[in-house]
Amino acid sequence: MNGLRWLERHFEELICCTCLAVIAVAVFAQVVARYVFQVALHWTEETAAICMVWAVYMGASLCVRERFHIRIMVAVQALPVGIGKIVIFIADLFWAFFCLFMLKISLDYLAVFWRFPETSPSLGINQFYPQTILVIGYGLMLIRLVQTYFTWWRDGRNGLPGMLNEEWEATSKDQEHQI
Repeated sequence: MNGLRWLERHFEELICCTCLAVIAVAVFAQVVARYVFQVALHWTEETAAICMVWAVYMGASLCVRERFHIRIMVAVQALPVGIGKIVIFIADLFWAFFCLFMLKISLDYLAVFWRFPETSPSLGINQFYPQTILVIGYGLMLIRLVQTYFTWWRDGRNGLPGMLNEEWEATSKDQEHQI
C-alpha cells in the first residue's frame, strides 16, 4: 500500500525525470557519435522528441496536482473569499471541460493511428504508442483536478481550492491588515 501511495504522489515526477534522463543520454550520444566517431545516430532525435512530449504532458499534470499553473492569484486573493472561491471554481470548471474535450479529440486521433498504423522512421515503432500521451496527459490532468477538489472538500473547504494552508493563512493575515 505504501508503494501505491508513493506512486500516486510521485508518478508524474518519475516519468518526467526518466524522460529528461533519456533526452540527456540521447543528445549526449548523438554529440559523441557525430563529433568523435563522425557517424549519425538516427534514433536519438526521435527518442528525444518523444520523451520531450511525454515530459511536457506529465509536467502539466504535475502542475495541476501542485497547483503551479499560471493563475492570477494576486487578483483572486484580493477578492472576498466567497467570490475568490467562485472565480477559481469557474476557471477550474472550464479547465475540466477543456480536458474532457481534449480527451475526446485525443481518442479520435488515436483511433486513426489504430486503424491506419504508421511506424516511426528511425525507431520503427507504431506511432499509436507514443501518441497515447495525449489521452494519458489530459486524463491525468482531469484526475488531479478532481483530486484537488476532493481534498479541499474533505479538509473542510478552507481557503481556495488547491491552496496550501500556509498560503491561505498568509492571505488571511494580509486581508486582516488591509481592513
